[in-house]
Amino acid sequence: MAASVPSSASPRNIKRIVAASLIGTTIEWYDFFLYGTAAALVFNKLFFPTSDPLTGTLIAFITYAIGFLARPLGGVVFGHFGDKVGRKKLLVLSLLMMGGATFAMGLLPTYASIGVGAPVLLTVLRLVQGFALGGEWGGAVLIVSEHGGAEHRGFWASWPQSGAPGGNLLATGVLALLAGVQSDAAFLAWGWRVPFLLSGVLVIVGLWIRLSVSESPVFLAAQAARQGREEDAPVVQVFRRSWRQVLTAVGTRFGENISYYVLTSFLLVYVTVHLGLAKSTALNAVLIGSAVHFVTIPAWGALSDRIGRRPVTLIGAAGMALWAFAFFALVDSKSFAVITVAVTAGLLLHGAMYGPQAAFISEMFDTEVRYSGASMGSQLASIVAGALAPLIAVELLKDYGSSVPVSLYLCAAAVVTTLTVAFARETRGRDLTRAGAEPASGRRAAPLPAAADHPA
Repeated sequence: MAASVPSSASPRNIKRIVAASLIGTTIEWYDFFLYGTAAALVFNKLFFPTSDPLTGTLIAFITYAIGFLARPLGGVVFGHFGDKVGRKKLLVLSLLMMGGATFAMGLLPTYASIGVGAPVLLTVLRLVQGFALGGEWGGAVLIVSEHGGAEHRGFWASWPQSGAPGGNLLATGVLALLAGVQSDAAFLAWGWRVPFLLSGVLVIVGLWIRLSVSESPVFLAAQAARQGREEDAPVVQVFRRSWRQVLTAVGTRFGENISYYVLTSFLLVYVTVHLGLAKSTALNAVLIGSAVHFVTIPAWGALSDRIGRRPVTLIGAAGMALWAFAFFALVDSKSFAVITVAVTAGLLLHGAMYGPQAAFISEMFDTEVRYSGASMGSQLASIVAGALAPLIAVELLKDYGSSVPVSLYLCAAAVVTTLTVAFARETRGRDLTRAGAEPASGRRAAPLPAAADHPA
C-alpha cells in the first residue's frame, strides 16, 4: 500500500521553511566566500608570502580550490544519509561543521609565527568547509522544493539560492567595513580575523532557526513506502539510472559556476594587482552588485514558473557569453561607477542561470535519490568549474598580461551551459511525489497542477 503524501505546505509554513533555508545557506556561504575574499586580499601575504604578488595569490587560490575538491565527497556522504534519514538532520550537521571550521580559521597562527604549519592547518580547515558545503546545497533546496507544490516551486526554491549572494554580501561587507576603518597594517595584523570569529555567533542563530522546521513530507512518505525493502545505496542508484541527469546538472552549472567566481573572486585580484586600484574599489563594487543579485534571483525563479526553467537559464547563459567581453572593457575604465555597473550587470545575468537552478535540478531526480543526485551533479560541477575558475583566470592574466583570454574562457563556459540546457528536458510542473514521473520534453513546459502555496 503506497504511503500518502501530505499536501503542499500552507503559505505561512512554506515561508518559515524558506526563511530557515535562506538564513542557514547565507551563513554557510558567508563562511565559504569569506575564505575566497581573504585569499585574494590577505592570505597571500600572511600564509603564502612570496616575492611576486600574483604568485602568492595563485598559491592562495590553490588552497581555495582544495575546498571545492572536498565538495563532491561531502555531496556523496550527505546525500546518502539525507536520502536515508532525512534532509533536516544533515542540514544541521553541515552548518555546525562549516561554522566550526571558519571560527577556527580566525584563531590560526600565521606563517610568520609557525612557518609551514600555518598554511597546512588552513588547508585542512578549508577541506572541512568544502565537505560541509557539499552537503548543504542539496539539502537546503530540497527541503523547500519538497514542502511546496509545483506551481510556485521555482520562486520558493530560488530563495536558498539567494543565500550565495547573501553570504558574499555579508562577507564582502564585513571585510570592506574593516578595511575602510583600519589601516592596512592593523587589518593585516588582526582585523581580518574578526569576520571569521563572527561566524560562531552566526552559527548559533542559524541552528536555532533550522531546528524549528519540519522534515520534508515528500521524503517522509517515500521513507514509509520503502520500509522493509532492500535497496542499493542512493549513490549506486543514481549512477545506475540517473547518470544522464547528473551530467545535465553538471553542464547546467558549468557556466554559472565559472562566471560567478570570475565576477567576484578574480575581480578582486584583477582590480588590485593588475589595475593597481584600492581594494575598496573592488570590494564595494561586489557589495553593490551582490545586493542587486540577492533581490533579483527570486524574480528569475518566479519567471521560470511562468515560462519554464530552460528559457530563463538560456537568457542568462547566452547573455553571459556576450557580456564576458564587455565586462573587462568596462572594468578597465578604472572608474568605480563603471566597474560597479559591469559587476552588477554580470551578476544579473548570472542570476538568470542561478535562480531557476534549484527547482530545475531538484525536478530531475526521484525522491529516493534526489539528495544524492542533486548534490553530486551540483558538486561535480564545482570541481571542473568553480574550483578552477580563479586559478585559470589568474594564470591567464599572469601569462598574457591581458583580460582577453579570460573573456574567452568565460564565454566558452557560458556556451557549454547554453548547449546543455538547449538539449535538456523542461521540468517545470513535475510532481515530485511520483517516482519516474516524466517532465515535459523538448521546448514545451508541463501543465501545472493545482497547489496550495502562493508567493503572496
